[in-house]
Amino acid sequence: MAVAVFINDITGTTPYQVFICQTGNTGCFFISEITDGDLPYEFDIPAPYNNSDSYLLKIIDNFGCIISGSTTV
Repeated sequence: MAVAVFINDITGTTPYQVFICQTGNTGCFFISEITDGDLPYEFDIPAPYNNSDSYLLKIIDNFGCIISGSTTV
């Protein structure tokens, strides 16, 4: 089953590297590089990583600042 992720706004310096991680910031994998012009941005967590109850979204901006947040499905 697809798990959709929506990013409406990011505070940082473009471009942004978007990652999805298992909770605890482990098992991270790259999703895409986006800019402010791509917002709002939506993607589906690909299989086989889409079977967890919670995820961590990790975004790294152009200066290496890490912006992260977790959610429960």
